[in-house]
Amino acid sequence: MANRFGVKLQSRLPNLAGIYPFSTPITCTNSVQCCSKAQTRIVGKRRAIRCRNIHRRVVLGIGVSLLSQFMSMAGNVGAKSFVASARQKGAIEQVLKNVEWPEQFPFKDEDFQRFDESSDTLFYEMPRFVTHIDDQAIAALTKYYSEVLPSSNTPGVAVLDMCSSWVSHYPAGFKQERIVGMGMNEEELKRNTVLTEYVVQDLNNNPKLPFGDNTFDVITNVVSVDYLTKPLDVFKEMSRVLKPGGLAIMSFSNRCFWTKAISIWTSTGDADHVMIVGSYFHYAGGFEPPQAVDISPNPGRSDPLYIVYSRKIATA
Repeated sequence: MANRFGVKLQSRLPNLAGIYPFSTPITCTNSVQCCSKAQTRIVGKRRAIRCRNIHRRVVLGIGVSLLSQFMSMAGNVGAKSFVASARQKGAIEQVLKNVEWPEQFPFKDEDFQRFDESSDTLFYEMPRFVTHIDDQAIAALTKYYSEVLPSSNTPGVAVLDMCSSWVSHYPAGFKQERIVGMGMNEEELKRNTVLTEYVVQDLNNNPKLPFGDNTFDVITNVVSVDYLTKPLDVFKEMSRVLKPGGLAIMSFSNRCFWTKAISIWTSTGDADHVMIVGSYFHYAGGFEPPQAVDISPNPGRSDPLYIVYSRKIATA
């Protein structure tokens, strides 16, 4: 049975969201304060951040998920049972199975606004030599990479680590002829020893990738897809610079710089995020149907971690 994304969307997406009520809210990273006037309150057994003058879209951990609304608008009687099962580890991998996508990209400009619309260049001006997911999630990502990336020192292989930082989480000793890091802070990129070169660029200001067609075998992006304000432009560029059959891997958790993540992300839950990233691949064109993998190492005891990946359609 097809997973109905929906035949039409309401003019406004739901203000209340959260496929995991009171269990996995969007969480601020420790290296940035959510807002200048924040209050902490207990929700269930978890802490949530409540900020004054909060963005109208950002209500965490309660209500009806974006995914369930899409499914119910399509008249899918199984929507409620699907959403319930999606709370279990592994069920998220079903989110992108046989999706019936709307004809047009369903999101609006306002969905890509942020609480903080100040310059991203200024926000990332100071280096942050920290990791944004916990050690168990990092280990799970590195293990996943060891299973899907080309073997180290494969002749002619080129890798692009998009939205890169001082560490890329590739397997120990991973080397290729060309590994390009693309990020916002030069000091962080200089510290990344796996890179053979780097580019400092704000993709929200200029989504054009400075590389030729059919350049890379793999593109990775770790916990940063939620900051892209022009995701379709970026994913179209990814399709252009990937070699035919090239692999794009987007990994993400429920951790973020809350003020810089896009509105549609901070107002929805984990399964919704899978659907959102999958939609980027679909509507950018040039990719095979995207797939999702749940590599969360210890659900409820460590950071969750999800993969949405796709390959560029191979030419005949």
